[in-house]
Amino acid sequence: MTIRERLEEIERKTLSPYAKLSSETKGRLIPEEECTLRPAFQHDRDRIIHSKSFRRLKHKTQVFLSPTGDHYRTRLTHTLEVSQIARTIAKSLNLNCDLTEAIALGHDLGHTPFGHAGEDTLNEIFPGGFSHNEQSLRVVEVLEQNGKGLNLTYEVREGILKHSKGMGDILTQDASKIPSTLEGQVVRIADIIAYICHDLDDALRGEIIRDTDIPKHCCKILGYTNSKRIDTMVKDIVYSTISNDMRLNMSNEVLQAMVELREFLYNRVYNVSKIHHDFVRSKKVVSELYYRFLEDEALFKSEIGECHPDITRERMVCDFIAGMTDRYALNLYEKIFLPKPWVIM
Repeated sequence: MTIRERLEEIERKTLSPYAKLSSETKGRLIPEEECTLRPAFQHDRDRIIHSKSFRRLKHKTQVFLSPTGDHYRTRLTHTLEVSQIARTIAKSLNLNCDLTEAIALGHDLGHTPFGHAGEDTLNEIFPGGFSHNEQSLRVVEVLEQNGKGLNLTYEVREGILKHSKGMGDILTQDASKIPSTLEGQVVRIADIIAYICHDLDDALRGEIIRDTDIPKHCCKILGYTNSKRIDTMVKDIVYSTISNDMRLNMSNEVLQAMVELREFLYNRVYNVSKIHHDFVRSKKVVSELYYRFLEDEALFKSEIGECHPDITRERMVCDFIAGMTDRYALNLYEKIFLPKPWVIM
């Protein structure tokens, strides 16, 4: 018996009947020899962590564009917070933590520079539209490893694709919108817990809002600090799910407070002029880079390479821009569009 087989046997003996076992994965797009040490989902998690796309998340915006403070969240720290929250819930429910973590760590790999402003811009100008969850799937299936992808298991890829909810229902009964595994559903709700709490925390730090602005009703139910709000939501999910025959659930009181707090963030943080002004400028950067790459053959070849016969030029440009970090996009924009000062000899 290999170490992997021994670990799979431990899963079978110890995990909940509702957990997805590594040995029962639906498999990978391309069959491959299994690792002798790591079960499939642990192997997926490791591949994601070692990917270039994962490393680039550290220089991608969460809410504040290129923040000067050291303590604002980036897309990477958001991802790590989602992973921690999801693991806590999964471990409490005796689910597969490797699968949970792999989905959480990979869920935003396809996010654009400049946060949702970059995503909205590509969605407007790229034929067929753009969404970061679909791009995250494209990253792990096609773009990583120089076009070979990471060859992840079906369950991880499905969880990545179906993590996004926007302003949709936090808990939905629509099976087409949620992952088939309970681990994937846990990541989906951990994502919103993370961004509600840390975006609120960053907005307070950036003096966009004050403590007294937060709806008192929400504070009374969820808590008056960032850690207390996370603790309340996580515990509510765990106990409500256990008492609901292991169908992911929340109490109506906590769920409604989350909805209200999310609406507060959209009204008082995401769309305020101080942040919105930066995003208007960043949309200009993304848009002008996109059209310049389509028109300038020399620039396309020098930055992206030769056009692939099976991929449209628009698709290649979209993939390239979506993979940029904030600072790379800004530096490239300056290099292309801004005039150079005269050099005094």
